[in-house]
Amino acid sequence: MPALFLITFLQVVSYVSGQTSNIKIAQNPYLQALTDSTVSILWTTDKPAIAWVELAPDDESHFYQQERPQFHDSRYGFNRIGTLHQVNLKKLTPGTKYRYRVYAREVLAHEGAYVQYGRTAASNVFNKQPLAFRTASRKDTLRFLVVNDIHGDNELLRNLIGRQDPLKMDFVVLNGDMVNQLLSEKQMFDDFMHTTIDLFGGSIPFYYSRGNHETRGPFAFSYPEFFPTSNGQLYYTFRYGDAFFIVLDSGEDKPDSDIEYSGLADMDNYRTEQAEWLKGVVRSKEFNESTYRIVISHMPPFGDWHGSLDLAKKFLPILNNAKIDIMLCGHLHRHVFRKADKECHFPILVNSNRNVVKATICKKEAALLVVDRQGKTIESITINPK
Repeated sequence: MPALFLITFLQVVSYVSGQTSNIKIAQNPYLQALTDSTVSILWTTDKPAIAWVELAPDDESHFYQQERPQFHDSRYGFNRIGTLHQVNLKKLTPGTKYRYRVYAREVLAHEGAYVQYGRTAASNVFNKQPLAFRTASRKDTLRFLVVNDIHGDNELLRNLIGRQDPLKMDFVVLNGDMVNQLLSEKQMFDDFMHTTIDLFGGSIPFYYSRGNHETRGPFAFSYPEFFPTSNGQLYYTFRYGDAFFIVLDSGEDKPDSDIEYSGLADMDNYRTEQAEWLKGVVRSKEFNESTYRIVISHMPPFGDWHGSLDLAKKFLPILNNAKIDIMLCGHLHRHVFRKADKECHFPILVNSNRNVVKATICKKEAALLVVDRQGKTIESITINPK
């Protein structure tokens, strides 16, 4: 066979093979930034694609009974091409359950205005129940879990959360240091996201408070793309029923000049920026009209390391006058419950990396149980709204 013909033949085979390759959903959908009327649905594919979500009401109809409305992963008037997909659903009805299906259509080539598409991958609704979620609402009882400092221990994560039946929760809080460092997308998913997605089944949202270990490694710069928030920052708020949550990004624990940060840290200025934002939050109507006010921060505002001291200096003067009910923290790898005192006018619960916090909030009181991996209750805390 002539060499030129052989080369041409191999190029054609390669091209055709590329056309007929099966795109796959690499990471199943997970929910972020859920409110009473919005939610972000994220998933990944193994090849670049455009993507969309089909949405259906939670009625007795089969998903295939009729054509469902489509919502695309789009920005600036374009359907995005990539492997990380994010569809933001808006104008949803509070307290309503929706069914959904995710799609991704492979992009084989994009030259000028011409796009060549390959095959399409989608979540299964033929012989499986569609994925579903419920928007937030004012309800008699709110239930959520908090875990932190897992550091890539999937067995521990599955034990702590799985024992508490997460599909019966309204949401879960990941309060930082779910990894030791962020080296790559694969490493992040292997360390905890595979397990998290499997436990929550694309139905239960989680809110993330970044820990100091999520700031380390080259993939730390990509971290925000995978965990969008209501305001586009890693410090944000959300309201669920009568409870208002402030999620702080406590940053790093050592001075910015420390050798471990290799000249990349600018955490002191970052915490100052947050403090200015926090002043506006505690003045807001939504915050002041809420029955419960809960702060979530990976690092606690006490101790003798620089990060905690900077937190206390910049955040406590604001929070001390805001009628905060409790602050939920991690970082110390041990259980600490500090009652309100002269320095901090609200209680602080520091959760161990071996325990899970199980919270139940009702109108008259809130109960927080600290449970270890054997299911034993370590401490029970009752909060009466201020």
